[in-house]
Amino acid sequence: MARRLTGAEILLESLIAEGVDTVFGYPGGSIITVYDKMYHYGDRLRHVLVRHEQGAIHAAQGYARATGRPGVVIVTSGPGATNVITGVADAMVDSTPVVVITGQVGNAMLGTDAFQETDVVGMTGPIDKWTYQIRRSEDVAQAVAKAFHIAGTGRPGPVVLDFTRDAQVGEADFEYRPCTHIRSYALPAPASETAIDAAARLIDEAERPFVVFGQGVVLSHAEEQLMAFLKKGGIPAASTMLGLSALPSDFPYYVGMAGMHGNIASNMMTQHCDVLIAVGMRFSDRVTGNPSTYAPRAKVIHIDVDRTEIGKIIPVDVGILGDAAEVLERLTDRIRFSFHDEWAALARRYDRVEAEKVSGPETAPAEGPINMGEVVSQVAELSGRRAVIVTDVGQNQLMGARYSRFAQTRSFISSGGLGTMGFGLPAAIGAKIGAPDRQVCVFVGDGGIQMTLQEFGTIMQEGTAVKVVLLNNNWLGNVRQWQELFYERRYSQTRMLNPDYSLIAKAYGIRYRCVEDRAELADAVREMLDAPEAFLLDARVREEGMVYPMVPGGRRMDEILLNKDEWYRDGE
Repeated sequence: MARRLTGAEILLESLIAEGVDTVFGYPGGSIITVYDKMYHYGDRLRHVLVRHEQGAIHAAQGYARATGRPGVVIVTSGPGATNVITGVADAMVDSTPVVVITGQVGNAMLGTDAFQETDVVGMTGPIDKWTYQIRRSEDVAQAVAKAFHIAGTGRPGPVVLDFTRDAQVGEADFEYRPCTHIRSYALPAPASETAIDAAARLIDEAERPFVVFGQGVVLSHAEEQLMAFLKKGGIPAASTMLGLSALPSDFPYYVGMAGMHGNIASNMMTQHCDVLIAVGMRFSDRVTGNPSTYAPRAKVIHIDVDRTEIGKIIPVDVGILGDAAEVLERLTDRIRFSFHDEWAALARRYDRVEAEKVSGPETAPAEGPINMGEVVSQVAELSGRRAVIVTDVGQNQLMGARYSRFAQTRSFISSGGLGTMGFGLPAAIGAKIGAPDRQVCVFVGDGGIQMTLQEFGTIMQEGTAVKVVLLNNNWLGNVRQWQELFYERRYSQTRMLNPDYSLIAKAYGIRYRCVEDRAELADAVREMLDAPEAFLLDARVREEGMVYPMVPGGRRMDEILLNKDEWYRDGE
């Protein structure tokens, strides 16, 4: 039976009906009615008070990526709303389901430049899946139902509900009905038989088939289907950065990460394959390099749930619109059982080069300061490869991606397409809240950590046992690397004068240890991982460390820089 409730109450009841247990937010004048009603919902809905609205949406993203459920954000109007916009754009490009509720001034004041009024609809519409302004309490429940349906289906993404004061305080009958269909929002039908057959023929005829998979495998829960497909076809596979952990790192057909700072084997095999099967990935420029020279010998099969991605960057021979799990299962049934042992063995040849020239010197140096890769490698091994690894953006991100190891899915969370510095710390908070039984370690640089440093206050208040690994080199490292390689060492505005992080940790009641000596590194990492509470490990690493291998922008993916003086190309 319908109940008579205010719009604010309807919002909260609707969130609970959708299975929401946690919201991330920050109160303010135009959303205060919702927060007043929330006072009575403490036993049914956990609210995490962040220290900045950008922290709220990044935490919601981390929660969503760790759990597979939409993250929820509640903020006020004006600056509260504009402070989440970076995160909305980030969630859109990385296909992260987030529902953002922003307060708004009363209906009569819309368009008058009232205090803390901004055009939320106009600003977020171009960078999210759906934006809707709720002006009547009668529309609240339906709007929430649509928001969750749109955010979590198809290619996931963020939605924004702009909630006017009139809609919050007005009353309406409440009876919640989940949304299962929207006429103007069509989900892909099962993939066509013709496309499946055409793809299976190409795979069966291939001598050097290769898979590059992305986060779409994780989003569609297709990990088991991918493993079965690779085993039956005898096909080696590489991951995009956001696809990391979809396959265990020791899976026999997995050859590493593809892209600008990916593994040599992944990039070389991309360039030499005769059939490339792209699964749930969008051919980012960081994966393809110069697209006109990408996979030049290959016929391309592209499997994706978003029709706009198929053929957008790389021309395809067979495009398959559909859910990755369903498509892979059907393809596995159609293809022949095959072996490609000689082709797959090439990966070991490339791995030997990488171990000798790059990963060995990075993770096991004979002398000198601690390397970033050493720290990441120690965390991976001492955590049993089961930690959720979160990164900020920069060299910390690239090292975290290269040298982490994974034993289970949903274990790598980073800002991929937008590259948002400041993402890491709040995203780790959200991931730990979403997956409280898992170890959550975040790699941050001294640049990114200072963009959302205030979220240590959230950790302090919530008691969130996040393990923060600061790769502290006193530089904006990734920009400095480009300045060294391509701008004749003109280090313009990249040197950092940093604070005393021990005092910051003390101020927030967070355990702290600084490590500068390699002999103490393993013990410091163990202390961090064993701590039952939050921990800041300040790792003083090589100041001018570099991330290699590297395919410079605009180059072919088989033109690989091993160090500042040495290139790797086949036969050299």
